[in-house]
Amino acid sequence: MSSYKGHSIFALVLSLMFFHNPLTVALTLIGANIPDFDHKFKKDNVYKMIILGLIVFISLYILKLPYYIGPIIVFLGATFYFSEHRSFTHSIFGVLTLTAAVSLVLIWAFQLINAVTILDNNYLLMAILIALLSFLFLNRKLLMIFLPLFFIGLFLLPTAEISYIEIILSVFLGIFSHIVLDSFTPAGIKIFAPLSSKKVYRNFGLSMIFVLAVASIIYHIPVLFSLFGNYVVNYWNLV
Repeated sequence: MSSYKGHSIFALVLSLMFFHNPLTVALTLIGANIPDFDHKFKKDNVYKMIILGLIVFISLYILKLPYYIGPIIVFLGATFYFSEHRSFTHSIFGVLTLTAAVSLVLIWAFQLINAVTILDNNYLLMAILIALLSFLFLNRKLLMIFLPLFFIGLFLLPTAEISYIEIILSVFLGIFSHIVLDSFTPAGIKIFAPLSSKKVYRNFGLSMIFVLAVASIIYHIPVLFSLFGNYVVNYWNLV
């Protein structure tokens, strides 16, 4: 199985353990494909990312609009360009950096477009931005599968909401899932790069899967209590 397929399937499974919103599930899947942009064969995409960031920055500056999105996109491209494969972008510091950068791009773009347009459907606007983000980080083969399924999900759940914290958590889960899966490879990952070259392997991956499973249960405790409460109330009403 190719790398992007394995990471995408693993991220999809993890996302469904936490989320039931097509927006958050999509962001998790996109996030899982981000760290490998440090690979040499993705350098052309990195150049395009840097150029895109410069164009966005110049355009917004000329229009006298908040231009912070542009430098963040350039920063993302530069991070991938200067990072060795499976080094910084595959470390815990890289996960946090990439999560912050991608989340800021998405949130600031949402706020900017929301402020300068009359579009009052926040769900649709966020869906459009996530679709555009997929063009930036997903390869063509995966994109052809992702986009139809994404829009089908939007059609089935057209009124779901997404908060800023959910955006951050779903991006983080996707990126983190990538390094968890890569820890099962013989090469392992440098979990504390660039501060340390210490590598972690399969045991780290298994531990993190266990932690994520427990976190998923804790995350759903309020729902479980609610279902249990409704069951008890209905039972006593029948009695």
